[in-house]
Amino acid sequence: MFPVRRLMMAAASNSVSLKHGLSLWCPHSGSFSRAQPKSSVSFRSFRRSYVVASSDFANENREFVIVGGGNAAGYAARTFVEHGMADGRLCIVTKEAVAPYERPALTKGYLFPLDKKPARLPGFHTCVGSGGERQTPEWYKDKGIETFYQDPVTGIDIENQTLKTNSGKLLKYGALLIATGCTASRFPDRIGGGLPGVHYIRDVADADSLISSLEKAKKVVIVGGGYIGMEVAAAAVGWKLDTTIIFPENHLLQRLFTPSLARKYEEFYQENGVKFLKGASIKNLEAGADGRVSSVRLEDGSSIEADTVVIGIGAKPAVSPFEQVGLNSTVGGIQVDGLFRTKIPGIFAVGDVAAFPLKLYDRVTRVEHVDHARRSAQHCVKSLLTAHTQIYDYLPYFYSRVFEYEGSPRKIWWQFFGDNVGETVEIGNFDPKIATFWIDSGKLKGVLLESGSPEEFELLPKLARFQPSVDKAKLQSASSVEEALDIARASLQQAGASV
Repeated sequence: MFPVRRLMMAAASNSVSLKHGLSLWCPHSGSFSRAQPKSSVSFRSFRRSYVVASSDFANENREFVIVGGGNAAGYAARTFVEHGMADGRLCIVTKEAVAPYERPALTKGYLFPLDKKPARLPGFHTCVGSGGERQTPEWYKDKGIETFYQDPVTGIDIENQTLKTNSGKLLKYGALLIATGCTASRFPDRIGGGLPGVHYIRDVADADSLISSLEKAKKVVIVGGGYIGMEVAAAAVGWKLDTTIIFPENHLLQRLFTPSLARKYEEFYQENGVKFLKGASIKNLEAGADGRVSSVRLEDGSSIEADTVVIGIGAKPAVSPFEQVGLNSTVGGIQVDGLFRTKIPGIFAVGDVAAFPLKLYDRVTRVEHVDHARRSAQHCVKSLLTAHTQIYDYLPYFYSRVFEYEGSPRKIWWQFFGDNVGETVEIGNFDPKIATFWIDSGKLKGVLLESGSPEEFELLPKLARFQPSVDKAKLQSASSVEEALDIARASLQQAGASV
């Protein structure tokens, strides 16, 4: 019997978790929060042997090399271009088959039913997610950026500043930017984790494989009650499939949602036909006569029929083969300072894979979110190329958008900013909106809003960053979400903050 409950919980602890402060594994430490002296190694000093043409190296652009092909890589490339340092200087090497894209689309618009205008490439290449230019493969060519697709890096020689790829290519670098992201946590093969019909989602190929299954599916089981589980289940509803979500926790998205808030979302999903098995542990996935997955067997001996299973139990930072660069043993990932420098001069890490100092809360953390991937990449490249020495000051931000396809009974869109610590005040009944405020020692620490207006959403980061003192009783007495937000806005104004 495999302890799947422990596997799922461990996977969750390896991704960003907000309970008891931003993360269950975030030690409070100021050692990385203080400004550190700028490294004596500047990008100009990287021009050593790689400026001399050599047939030994596969890449012509050797001044800067980005390893990775997700959001962080795309936004880093744009920042190099903005500073005039990409043409003939920048190289990107990735295991992806396509140019960098906005990864969140894979569990949202990409999974829409085929008759409901699903997202497809090239529509969501970076940097369209933040209103920027669509960086197609032609964009990289036009900007003089060299790209190597479907060729993951398998080795690094720090002394000689070279990388080896899976195909045997030898790449030279002056400055190295590691943006490898995460890999999906998987069920072991011995309990059916590799059966046909079992899916994990981290890239376009994964999503395409899932869509092929959904086209023929009748009964879908989703393992995991986090972001992936909620978003894939919403898509399955659009496909009109029998859908069940199984997870070991007591309610959806336990690392962020309060029990009361989770209940509102669970009720909405149930109204749309989704079934829940909460507090359940899985023994194994079983195959039918054709070798495909046919059911999910629980530890209590019961089983759930399924012709398609989606595993969404978290992710692990993709640190290989860069372990020698320096890992964080507590939060996982590659340890960096407030400018995303590793302990090795000239090597940087950004996005999901980076363990960085969270200045606002004085602790080291790792954040798996598109917003951080974008911002960290931009901050790192700006620091590398200029005299910019400001420490990265990130405000934790999470969101989800589901049921946005045509014909959906309602679109769901929530945003959270800040830290989910302290007591909570919940206002609203979910129809049409709901807000949850986290208050610790009289100060507003975090806020989540469902179905807010653009103006209301714009208020949230101001509240979370400034952390004004609020009257909990007054907030509790609010008769609507709008009134509660007005009370919070007034607390900002009383504290002298601009709103």
